[in-house]
Amino acid sequence: MTPVTWSWLGRVPYDHALTAQRAHRAAIIAGNAEEAIWLLEHDAVITTGRRPVDGLPTSEELQASGTQIVHTERGGLATWHGPGQLVAYALVDAWGRGLGARGMIRAMEDGAMRYLRSLGIGSNRRAGYPGVWVGPDKICAVGMHFSRGISMHGIALNLHPDMAGFSSFVPCGIQDGGITSVANLAGTSPTVAQAAPGLGQALQAVIDEATCKAAPIAHLKQFDGSPVGR
Repeated sequence: MTPVTWSWLGRVPYDHALTAQRAHRAAIIAGNAEEAIWLLEHDAVITTGRRPVDGLPTSEELQASGTQIVHTERGGLATWHGPGQLVAYALVDAWGRGLGARGMIRAMEDGAMRYLRSLGIGSNRRAGYPGVWVGPDKICAVGMHFSRGISMHGIALNLHPDMAGFSSFVPCGIQDGGITSVANLAGTSPTVAQAAPGLGQALQAVIDEATCKAAPIAHLKQFDGSPVGR
């Protein structure tokens, strides 16, 4: 299979990006569109996955902060997106590439870790916790959904966000760690637009490398509606 192409979309409202993802995935399934990695930034928003979440901000708190909540089909708990955070959505034939859900999640994490290494930041996984971590703190969240083997949603890498966005709830259900960013760790950070090509290229390369090592997965229907991540 050919490498997945990536593109930088700029600042996009979350609900617009969600609608576009669903439409593009349906077109891939119908054979009318190509795989894609979209890199973008959102206005402040809290998103949830399929699992129930307690302790979210009240409507009054949300109104005061100018933040909305959007419920989605992805895996994982609640997280925050906003300015200073680089989001990568992967609309990829994970089963055709032989990756499956776990392999696709791993490729997204590997791409983020490869990009962080280019900034001089070492990162790791935590057993039982999806995402990318620096010590006990998460720097990149991951949450995806699969239908007919095609992935949707992706990762959110903290470059230089306002960390107060994570303070009104327990992000990703983390009880024994925190949230960090490139700016917190390095004292400086590229802008989201500056970082997009590096992350896009890293994700493209890792997915291509993983594809070359894998074999296509059959029986897609048994995996319909699979949410994975946190």
